[in-house]
Order: sequence, then structure tokens, then C-alpha cells
Amino acid sequence: MTESGFRPTGTPDLAVAKSHNDFAMLEPREQLATLLKEHVVGRPFSELAAVTFDHRAATVMGHVLIDALEDAGYSIDDFDAVGALTAASVPMVSAMIQAAASRGEDLDGFVMDFVYPSIKGPSIEGRRVVLLDAWLSEKSYVQTSSLVTLRNGNELSLDFGIVEQLGAKVVAIASLVGGGVKDINVVNPSTGDEQTLPFIQVFDESELR
Repeated sequence: MTESGFRPTGTPDLAVAKSHNDFAMLEPREQLATLLKEHVVGRPFSELAAVTFDHRAATVMGHVLIDALEDAGYSIDDFDAVGALTAASVPMVSAMIQAAASRGEDLDGFVMDFVYPSIKGPSIEGRRVVLLDAWLSEKSYVQTSSLVTLRNGNELSLDFGIVEQLGAKVVAIASLVGGGVKDINVVNPSTGDEQTLPFIQVFDESELR
């Protein structure tokens, strides 16, 4: 019922079209927040694949991620490639590549090999990289990149170690949703060296609940 007390008129198709138009009128960051809230509210954690593989998110999340990195002090000139830590973050890599291209910038991508401890994509030797995940917090479950991660129980440290072993430098870790931390400590399992990496989140969990 409407405020006047009358039943809304119009076909269901018109109502759907209005909903789509309302969504399209939102700013890109607000569009992404709208999609994320559906899968964050009431849940301790979600891989968020339902969002990152959504065509509506694909058109905006690359730009939103680049903007978040720039706001944190990392311009697109500060990194050469972005890497997906999980299957759900693979579309994020593609979105950032295309967003960078639309701004006249070159950016490569890669994905952690989920079977063999390596990467898939162009060589990252001598390159500066940003690692990506959809939702990364102390409650999150990071999808394993290899059987070794199951044994070691520290997936992110292993992924970091693999990237460093391939000759790349990790400059930051970025996520669509985070738990509010400013940095993440990782340990290279090959050398035992510890390093603190900046963590950039587009949204804090509290913003979406």
C-alpha cells in the first residue's frame, strides 16, 4: 500500500525498472555498498563471490578499489600488478585492470595457483604488487592456495612468501571488506622473515551491518 492508502499501480516490470534506475543513480561506492550489504548483514563471514561475480559490481569495483588505494596514499604508479588471493577476488583483478586501462594506465594481474604454490598470469619478477581479497578480517577464512597452506595454517603468509620468491615486492594488501586493522603481519615460510604490510579496505564491516 502507498501512503495514500491505495495499492501501487503499474506492472511488475515497471517496478523492476524503477528499482534498476534507482540503483543506477547511486554513486559507484554506494552501488557496491548496496550489493555487499545483502551478503554481509547477519553473517560472520562470506566469500562474497555472489558480489564480485555480479555484473553490477564488475562495472564499479575496479574504480572503487583504485580510489581506495589512492586515498591511502598508493597511486596507480606505485604498483605494477594486482593478485587474487582467492577465487572470489579473481573478478576484482579483472575489474582493476579494466579500470586502470580506462584511466590510461597499464596494470597486470595474476591469481595464486590454488593447486601448486605459484601464480598464474604474467611474470611478476621485479614488479610491485598489491594482493586482493573480497573480505579479509580476523573472522575470515582465506581460501587455501595449495595443500601446503592446509598444513601450515597460515595461507596469507604462504601466498606472500610465494610472491616474494618469484621476485616481486608486495606493497600492500587490499580488500572490499575488512575488520578495521591498518596493517597485517606476515611471515615468509621459506626464510622466517617477518614483515608488516599495509592493509587497505574499501569498507569496514561496521559500515555494512
